[in-house]
Amino acid sequence: MLELFSRFKSKFYKPIARILLFLASIAIITYLLPKTGKFAYEYQNGTPWKHQALIAPFDFPIYKTQTELNNEINAASKNHRPYFEMDTLLSAIIKQRFSSDFDQFIDKNKTNFQSLSSNYATDTSYFALIKGIIINNLDALYAKGIIMLPEENIDAPPSFELMLIKGAFVEPYELAELEQRTSAYKELVSNIVAELSIKDDALITLTSQFIDALQLNKYIEANIVFNQQRSNEELALLKKNISLTSGRVLAGQRIIDQGEIVTLETEKVIDSLRRKYEANIASETDYYFILAGQFLLIAFLFTAIFLFLYYFRHDVYNSISSIGFILLITLLMVVFASLNQFFVHFPFYIIPFAILPIIIRTFLDSRLAFFMHVITILVCAFFAQNSFEFVFIQIPVGLVAMFSLFRMTRRSHIVRAAMFIILTYSLIYTALVLWQEGTLTNVNAFMYVYFAANGVMLLMVYPLIWIFEKLFGFLSDVTLIELADTNHPVLREMAEATPGTFQHSIQVGNLAQEVAYKLNANPALVRAGAMYHDIGKMASPMFFTENQAGGLNPHADLEYEESAKIVINHIDNGVRLAQKHNLPKQIIDFITTHQGTTKTRYFYNSFINKYPDKTPDISTFTYPGPTPFTKETAILMMADSIEAASRSLKTYSDDEIDKLVEKIINIQMEEDQFINAPITFREINEAKEVFKNKLKNIYHARIEYPDIKKKKN
Repeated sequence: MLELFSRFKSKFYKPIARILLFLASIAIITYLLPKTGKFAYEYQNGTPWKHQALIAPFDFPIYKTQTELNNEINAASKNHRPYFEMDTLLSAIIKQRFSSDFDQFIDKNKTNFQSLSSNYATDTSYFALIKGIIINNLDALYAKGIIMLPEENIDAPPSFELMLIKGAFVEPYELAELEQRTSAYKELVSNIVAELSIKDDALITLTSQFIDALQLNKYIEANIVFNQQRSNEELALLKKNISLTSGRVLAGQRIIDQGEIVTLETEKVIDSLRRKYEANIASETDYYFILAGQFLLIAFLFTAIFLFLYYFRHDVYNSISSIGFILLITLLMVVFASLNQFFVHFPFYIIPFAILPIIIRTFLDSRLAFFMHVITILVCAFFAQNSFEFVFIQIPVGLVAMFSLFRMTRRSHIVRAAMFIILTYSLIYTALVLWQEGTLTNVNAFMYVYFAANGVMLLMVYPLIWIFEKLFGFLSDVTLIELADTNHPVLREMAEATPGTFQHSIQVGNLAQEVAYKLNANPALVRAGAMYHDIGKMASPMFFTENQAGGLNPHADLEYEESAKIVINHIDNGVRLAQKHNLPKQIIDFITTHQGTTKTRYFYNSFINKYPDKTPDISTFTYPGPTPFTKETAILMMADSIEAASRSLKTYSDDEIDKLVEKIINIQMEEDQFINAPITFREINEAKEVFKNKLKNIYHARIEYPDIKKKKN
């Protein structure tokens, strides 16, 4: 039963998983699409109407543009009169407090004002007169109203208008009709002196001193205060009552003829028709018909992706993780685009769609990256207000993103790419405005802000690449450069344990990298693979020639089969060490394939020479494989064998180097070591030439420096 299940899984797992991933993606995107009908016409302000004459199919209102509504809202806010409320009880409280304070003041300070009471009046009648005048004036001030302005209106002019709530009534007032605390105090003091009708200068002086001592400012409090809640409610009601429409179009009325230029006013009418049309479709047409149409359209686009992978990228087609990766990043872009239907003023051009081609290009290739970018943009265009303009801008931006970030080996490369993308957005948008409007007066300055924000958000590609690496087991150039750093713990250990092998790995990396550049392979991957391909030799370093010193060779005391086994074991030892240090699978592939299924030729030939009558067990002398299955692993196999063999040359003439390279690679080809690798005969010949030139440069003859001859006495 288990065997049957295992066979079923091995045969059907990938096809079923592949189909389920595509169906799930189609279903999610269909769910995210706006469930309204799609207006059949594309149009742009300043361009000719390319369709047949448009006649209103039904009555519909002409909706104001967002700019018009914003202007009316701003005007309403500007003309809105704030609401203040009068406290009608405060006057009585203040007068009662003043009366009590006044009597206590007289009792305590009667002797201080003895001259005022004894010379000009009986103390009781004169003080009572002053008290009565103050109370009457306080009553009048509070009846008129003492206002406290909020901070934003502190410098309001006398003509400032407000609404005053008095109990159940609301009346309009100007600020000039009310008093503020400073003016109220001045008026109170001046009214007291005026009502006393004093002619004598001495009495005026004494009375003023008495009034100052009363500290009447303590009894001047605002009884009119700002009512924030009522003001907000009235302003909200005012905005709510703003009409969303500015006219009406009747059924059968001509809107625009074919070839006629779309003006701002005409565009507003067509926008209103589209808005009403899509609303009517959503309410009157069967919801399931819309859903079916969207599903079929998205299914068609994703079928195109499926067929593209099947015919042009079969390696990705056979990798479930790679399919999951490209579908996931596509879904993420569509999810971000769908936010446009949930937020009225969502800045659509702030979404960094260029992240998709950059990330796919980083892990896979440019052709697939551009294809997926186009498909994603076509899907996201359903969320854009102007689909044509959106597609026209985004496709060139995707191309620029791939060109400007061909290889991401430094963080500065991302910044440079972001700057190019911002510039591309700005130039294309400006060109479209010039084409459509014939002037720059209607340029939306906020669009350039959105483009700048888009470029800043593009910097998220750096952490996103790291996340996708961990999720799907990919390798970016940045990670490969980090792995190839000689300060990596494994390489530091290798440099100490096997210094000869370490130097050999560096030289192999140099050779292989040059060939990778020539053959359009991944030079960063080849170099990283070269640095780790022989780490298994750390288990027994002295059994390898490059690490032997002083003529000591431990193989001298061993049988050839045993020596071959020790040498071959450096493959398995390397894999175990790589897994222990969590090295990526792509690096481990270099460890397992760099010897392919070749023989340990030294021990195999030595065995035959020593025992000519015996038939050797070939498997004992043969590496387990597999043979190289990528262009990069094939390049490393050549470089490894050539670099090791070049150390045994007795003379480094051009002819000897040419013969060595030809011999090594021809033997590997005869043994079918490259049969599974996507490398052509032409590329192998090009690799030979690179190896020859590189070795000649390394081992070129150097001039002999003469010694200084001693002078004869």
